[in-house]
Amino acid sequence: MTDAAFDELIHAPNRLRICTMLAAVDAMEFSVVRDALGVSDSVLSKQVKVLQVASYVSVTKARGSSHPRTWLALTPEGQQALAGHILELRRIVEMAQTSK
Repeated sequence: MTDAAFDELIHAPNRLRICTMLAAVDAMEFSVVRDALGVSDSVLSKQVKVLQVASYVSVTKARGSSHPRTWLALTPEGQQALAGHILELRRIVEMAQTSK
């Protein structure tokens, strides 16, 4: 069971979107994530690096037919952190809804 916990590292908008996209798949190609977010390679690289340093995202480079491809995946630690963050966001929303 995951405990509700606000995670400031995940909460940044692009990092939250990266984590939620990766939670739905085993792995996703860097370019697909970049295009979905509508950001540049450098912006995505910086956000992924923060998540990678925290052990929330793994990065795998594979040689494709014509060019190297980079794959991103949410680690078990990242999955747990995201689940706890989502639980905390739900708890916060419920507090706002019940206070009216």
